[in-house]
Amino acid sequence: MITVTQPLQYWSNGEGGSHFMTIPEAESLEIRAHAFMNPRGFRSVRVECTIDDVTWRTSVFPQKSGGYFLPVKIEVCRRAGLAAGDDVHVELDLL
Repeated sequence: MITVTQPLQYWSNGEGGSHFMTIPEAESLEIRAHAFMNPRGFRSVRVECTIDDVTWRTSVFPQKSGGYFLPVKIEVCRRAGLAAGDDVHVELDLL
């Protein structure tokens, strides 16, 4: 299990947007190794994430910075009472 506490961020392109977190490079070594052994499109890795008592499945995607991009669904934000700028503790299990 990988645990990270990072700020929840919001990205918008003017037509819509989404919430996300960045998994820093230091915490991404296990993810990167898993991606190498289980290749998928865009070098993504399937994960099960938990914030407080809210659990969902998604994929993380590598960033040029060396970390990973974790999308956080709006439903998850609502259920966990999260808003952009909040420091969020997330647990990730690699699938």
